Amino acid sequence: MAESTIQQQPLAGWDKPELDLTNADWHSSSRGLGDVQIAFVEGFIAMRNSRRPESPSLIFTPAEWGAFVSGAREGEFDLT
Repeated sequence: MAESTIQQQPLAGWDKPELDLTNADWHSSSRGLGDVQIAFVEGFIAMRNSRRPESPSLIFTPAEWGAFVSGAREGEFDLT
């Protein structure tokens, strides 16, 4: 598969810093389920797809992360 040459541009209104995730300590689910890993870096939470670690990571503030986790626990993102 050919590597993409499209450069990603920051989203309009994006107010998060570009974090250096090179040496981030990535953590998987305690159950080992799923493909998501998270890392705590410079006061932010980074989330990535463990099967494609080279792909862009999502960056959350602590408040955003709390809202995301609360929503997930309450089933907000369930497909049913």
